[in-house]
Amino acid sequence: MQQLTDTIQVHDLQQGYGKTIVLRDINLTVASGDILALIGPSGAGKTTLISTIMGMLKPKAGSVTVLDTTMPNRQILAKIGYMAQTDALYDVLTGRENLDFFGTMQGVTKAQMAERIPHAAGVVNLDDDLNKYVKDFSGGMKRRLSLAIALISDPPLLILDEPTVGIDPELRQQIWQELHKIADEGKTILLTTHVMEDAEEADHVMMIRNGEAIAQGTPAELTKQYQVATIEEVFLQAGRDQDAHRRND
Repeated sequence: MQQLTDTIQVHDLQQGYGKTIVLRDINLTVASGDILALIGPSGAGKTTLISTIMGMLKPKAGSVTVLDTTMPNRQILAKIGYMAQTDALYDVLTGRENLDFFGTMQGVTKAQMAERIPHAAGVVNLDDDLNKYVKDFSGGMKRRLSLAIALISDPPLLILDEPTVGIDPELRQQIWQELHKIADEGKTILLTTHVMEDAEEADHVMMIRNGEAIAQGTPAELTKQYQVATIEEVFLQAGRDQDAHRRND
């Protein structure tokens, strides 16, 4: 059996903008071959945490290590497949041209591209749309193309910000099958979501609310710990516990 190593390590992280604290006391470890879902409402700090892990923001306090490298470190970005919450695509190019452009930027060779573009397009069900201009894509199609771009370089780490927003349930299931396959190859996946069904697909879950980690563990561990049936109920109960703790402080 392949020995797992830690792809991401976050220790005592504090992050903010100016005097505003956005994240406090975040501790997180993600092993190779693991899928971790960050759950929380808008404004909870999920995207800020991802930006710090990727090295876009320097920690106010604490440390972040990715692939055995202290962040920020620009060289590590080449080893991360990133899907942003907002699509960053070229509308004047076709879907295929976008994949080719971003793949080339990530160091994918022409020979690799010939194999990976059809595969990535197939995962997100864009096979028949690759020659269409992105300006004619729907919002959901743009999300799917952004995910295909994250997959194109076959990176050891995928970071996906709200990857299933605007995607129908059948395709969502297909995408999750591919993500599990990628993880089975020993690659690491970190994603943010507020879709509780996505959280239940992950190996581990971290729930963030008001800039704090309020619960962390496998879906089975969390539902057992809180004695509830679903991850959504875990989040609601953990949130009530956080509010009660703050009132008592």
